[in-house]
Amino acid sequence: MKIDIVEYSPEWAQLFQEEKAALYAALQPAKVIIEHVGSTAVPGLAAKPIIDLMIGLPDFAIANSLVPPIIGLGYDYVAEYEAVMPERRYFQKNYDNKRTHHIHMVEIGSEFWQRLLLFRDYLRTNASTMQEYASLKKSLATREWQDMNEYAEAKTDFIKHMEKVAEEASKIESKSEIDKIEALSLTGQVLEGKISE
Repeated sequence: MKIDIVEYSPEWAQLFQEEKAALYAALQPAKVIIEHVGSTAVPGLAAKPIIDLMIGLPDFAIANSLVPPIIGLGYDYVAEYEAVMPERRYFQKNYDNKRTHHIHMVEIGSEFWQRLLLFRDYLRTNASTMQEYASLKKSLATREWQDMNEYAEAKTDFIKHMEKVAEEASKIESKSEIDKIEALSLTGQVLEGKISE
């Protein structure tokens, strides 16, 4: 099979917002957080035109109770993936025989949650890495693949490397912010936990 990689579309952000609103309504009264992840969440990045959503739960113990309302929105629940990732619930939606959405449901603050947000945010703020990733995907899209999983596996080395880079960059940024606050505190510019203007 061939993988369809297309140039970024601003419509993806709107499609995410529409799906997020439907999910929030369906999952009430659960206090969830819904994030746009994956390549369609990165402005300017070429991607498969599939909207990836990540639903964050305050406690993963409620995950199974939320499966029926998500199915009610037209999603297929792929239970077999739990054998590999028991801490995630995965869903996919199709329209006219084409995949349109994926949902990853995990606990807020879990390794999966942090990793996907960190990689997304790094791509959003590092244009050269984003372009490198786009070039890799376009190159891979010229090949024939047995299935989507084989294509995803071919990107794994790049993604894992960039996740490590993003994690290190995040640590440096966090330390820089702490140093800045400490420096302001020493000069009396931090009052009652707030940085004075």
